[in-house]
Amino acid sequence: MRLFRQLSRALSLFILGILFISATAQSQTITPHQGGTLTLILPSEPSALVALATVAQPVIAVSSKVNEGLLTYDYSLNPLPQLATSWDISADGLQYTFHLRKGVTWTDGQPFTSQDVAFSIDLLKKTHPRAKATFANVESISTPDPLTAVFKLSHPAPYLIRAFAAGETPILPKHIYANTDPLKNENNNHPIGTGPYIFEKWVRGSYIIYKRNPNYWDAPKSYIDQLIVKFSTDPVVRSLDLQTGQADLGYRTPVALSELKTLQKRPDLVFDYKGYNYNYSVASIYFNLDDKLFKDIRVRQAIAHSINREALLRVVYFGYATPTESPIAPGLKAFHSAAPSPYQYDLAAANRLLDDAGYKQGSDGIRLRVTLDYNTYDDTFRRNAEFVRSALSRIGIAVTLRSQDISTYAERVFTRRDFQFSIDQYANLYDPTVGVQRLYWSKNYRLGVPWTNITHYNNPAVDKLLEAAQTENDAQKRIDEFRQFQDIVQREVPDIPLASPQFITLANKRVHDSSPTADGVEGNLSSVWVDPKP
Repeated sequence: MRLFRQLSRALSLFILGILFISATAQSQTITPHQGGTLTLILPSEPSALVALATVAQPVIAVSSKVNEGLLTYDYSLNPLPQLATSWDISADGLQYTFHLRKGVTWTDGQPFTSQDVAFSIDLLKKTHPRAKATFANVESISTPDPLTAVFKLSHPAPYLIRAFAAGETPILPKHIYANTDPLKNENNNHPIGTGPYIFEKWVRGSYIIYKRNPNYWDAPKSYIDQLIVKFSTDPVVRSLDLQTGQADLGYRTPVALSELKTLQKRPDLVFDYKGYNYNYSVASIYFNLDDKLFKDIRVRQAIAHSINREALLRVVYFGYATPTESPIAPGLKAFHSAAPSPYQYDLAAANRLLDDAGYKQGSDGIRLRVTLDYNTYDDTFRRNAEFVRSALSRIGIAVTLRSQDISTYAERVFTRRDFQFSIDQYANLYDPTVGVQRLYWSKNYRLGVPWTNITHYNNPAVDKLLEAAQTENDAQKRIDEFRQFQDIVQREVPDIPLASPQFITLANKRVHDSSPTADGVEGNLSSVWVDPKP
């Protein structure tokens, strides 16, 4: 019997080996088709074409096609070469040396050098919502030669090697931005880059056209001749475009969630769950803590008690999300705290808190009237807002919803601070120091800079924990610091985490290799190719 098991196992391994060799040989014989047009559809028009001063998804999605990063990442977030071909990290974690790719030129013909790298990091630290925290420990960047950039750190930054993706840390042309106002530079709307595509035209309100970069360093890529980026805030329009071939590719679940099961039956559409490892996200209710009403923690606690996350998961997300009571997404398993919020669904407790705060019900049952803002980037923002309005009506809070496009929303919330509370969704990215700290660190409250400390939360104990985690090389100590941080913010409720959505890419079956790396469609799309249209 033992001999039989050994023979059976050997035979199984042999068969698996044959199948693997066959599959590998088949994949190696598939030559990407050169030429054609790919149409990508987004749920919102980008406010700019370079991810210099915003982390809005539409901007990231287009920025990376022209402006690349030093690195890209596999699905396990291991670094891979892009503009840097290799890198060394000192044993003490205080020096990162990047060796840059030879022969790379900007699309205006100027050479790409280490000067561009040093300049870009310094600029992003001043303008980018996350870069101030990400590169806080970078004291200087030296450029001993045109193809070497040496980062010197004041303290270790255990997350830093994962920070160099194109959408997160774009490398920008120094000769274009130097001695200018970077936020007003025309390059933000007419970009020059090192990437696989060259910007050609932006028809506002309709589409953007990119053409193939014939001098791209990774020849024969890009395989397609033209990339068209369309945008529509209407999920019905996006769905019809994907079904009729007017669009080839849509990411971050481009259709209404209620449609997914029906669309999965279509043989011409492919559903891809890969390419979202770099940006786990959390949707939350964010309070303006400068608003008189929401300065009172009892009001915030009452609203937290009114939210039934199980119902929200069904009604808003149709099950395509994971409920969370923590600001760190469940996808970041090492750091996420599964500890429940102190304010579980309890309408009686919510009503008692509002009574104690002095907001008694009137003859019409209404205690308060408030305005809830949301942007139209994603249809789940509207659905979340409608769910919250319904939930708060049960405790006597009448909510007026106010929607706006992403640019108007950003200006209202982050510049004028003209809001009471809002529905928004933030990417945790690959590490809480990068994606989460920016929302709770008091030093990251920056008027006019979108997607920073939206609530104006300020707690010295939280600042201390976040700053300690920035430099802690002991993995367990770092996890403990983030757990303590989560405990505090869950008690103080500057916001109410709701859910971490599951994103899905939809593509026509003629589209291949759209998400080969951890950032998926938000990467540079250099590997994508399309079958010829019949």
